[in-house]
Amino acid sequence: MRGAKSAKWAAGAIAVAMAVTACGGSKDDTGSKGGTEKGKPAGYVSIDVGEPQKPLNPADTNESLGSYVIQSLFTQLLDFDAKGAIVYTNAESVKSTDSKTWTVKLKKGWKFHNGEAVTAESYVNAWNWYANSKNKMQNAVWFSDIKGYGDVNVAKGEPKADKMSGLKVVDETTFTIELSKPVPYFEYKLGYATFAPLPKVFYNDPKAFAQAPVGNGPYIFEKWNHKKLIQVKANESYLGPNKAKNKGVLFKNYATVEAAYQDLLSGNLDMIRQVGPKDLPKYKQDLGDRAIDQEYAAIQSLVPAMYSPTFKGINPKVMQGLSMAIDRETITKTVLNGSRKPATSFTPSGVQGNQDLGTDIFKYDPKKAKELVTKNGGVPGNKLTIQYNADGGHKEWITAVCESIRNATGVDCVGDAKPDFQTDLEARDADKVKAFYRGGWVADYPINANFMRELYDTTAESNNGRFSDKDIDAAFRKGDNAKSLEDSVKAYQDAEKLLLEKMPAIPLWQYRTNGGHSKAVDNVTVDFHGDYNVTDVTVK
Repeated sequence: MRGAKSAKWAAGAIAVAMAVTACGGSKDDTGSKGGTEKGKPAGYVSIDVGEPQKPLNPADTNESLGSYVIQSLFTQLLDFDAKGAIVYTNAESVKSTDSKTWTVKLKKGWKFHNGEAVTAESYVNAWNWYANSKNKMQNAVWFSDIKGYGDVNVAKGEPKADKMSGLKVVDETTFTIELSKPVPYFEYKLGYATFAPLPKVFYNDPKAFAQAPVGNGPYIFEKWNHKKLIQVKANESYLGPNKAKNKGVLFKNYATVEAAYQDLLSGNLDMIRQVGPKDLPKYKQDLGDRAIDQEYAAIQSLVPAMYSPTFKGINPKVMQGLSMAIDRETITKTVLNGSRKPATSFTPSGVQGNQDLGTDIFKYDPKKAKELVTKNGGVPGNKLTIQYNADGGHKEWITAVCESIRNATGVDCVGDAKPDFQTDLEARDADKVKAFYRGGWVADYPINANFMRELYDTTAESNNGRFSDKDIDAAFRKGDNAKSLEDSVKAYQDAEKLLLEKMPAIPLWQYRTNGGHSKAVDNVTVDFHGDYNVTDVTVK
């Protein structure tokens, strides 16, 4: 999932960031006005979640802002606990003896918010609609493992069928999924929100539905004031394990993380997902035991647009050199106030198969960096840019990365700011990135494949750099078609070593949640995705 989360650091170069780090914090006398938040109904909680990129359709949402809302309104077959282990939600069981044919049994009694029963058909019909190329869902490729996908999803013209042959309804609460080939980790993929069911009312007007969704999740949609907030209320009839312990949620949009933090301190916001770097040095002192500092399964990276004049036909060794030009240790310790851990692989800790690649390519070595860049063709025009969203708190660390690259290699580097995450994503989707873009990938499921196949496979929807390599695709297929989950994870570990040679991206560091909450709420915890477990939050 494309993440909007990131830390932000103080304006200027590294020396300025170090000066900010030395600043003191205020006493823990803040957040006392939590009960007076303007416009918030009694018993509701609020969180800084900005405007989703697209309307609220489970199969058209693959960024973290829209995902927060989708996951509040819809519940798929299964989810994951804090350690990444499977927890069945709407499913009673998901079983397979050969990793090719899977049998799903649903828990009985579940209903959509309009009272309609959630049945096997609710899933099968939804997945067929999501996958159909006529509907142009950006997550359609997630269904490509299913037999018959190629008949409903075609590059040009009309689909050959409107149903995937691999999906069969057995009875009201049972359906089977036949894949084209065995995929040992397929069950884990079902934890992604794009596999949510849909009620019959959806098909009457899909566009209108996405502005006011009717789901089967722990919250019921109430209103969407675009660019301001989305409001949902607790579903009292919800049967899942994550039933809301509050009366509702306000997802509030902010122009900057600093503005959100000030609202948190003044009692006009209950939860902030990420504190900006100007406040990082003092947020723990400000918030006391209400501060949150926790690692989660996500990686920050720089992704080259392989279609751009800067990187079209680039020698991977130049990419290796640019990677070695970045002083991750200094930037994470000073600019990011010690809130990030430099990457040692393309995957984060917390997912199966994470490994330390033991490479110097992710280590700062300005002499070697310049040698690799200059001896292997260099960067066209000796200049590059890094696209990012200005509302996510990225300007300062990107400035530091550029400074590091410039000092080490002589290649000029500047940031290319887009006003918000939505605009940033649209530029990526439209192939309008000038050189690098800021990549932030949050785990959809806790397997190493999620950080490779979904990003660097030629056909992957989130491969916005348009990287394509036959050797990499073949290595991924080997992992997909392995005999067991363990074999699949191992095959993807081998594929990851090959990524070092091809360099489809430059991993920077692993994310941490550096957030917090007001005095008005309690029981605020973080899941393995780095999201707050909003349903568990209670109002004091």
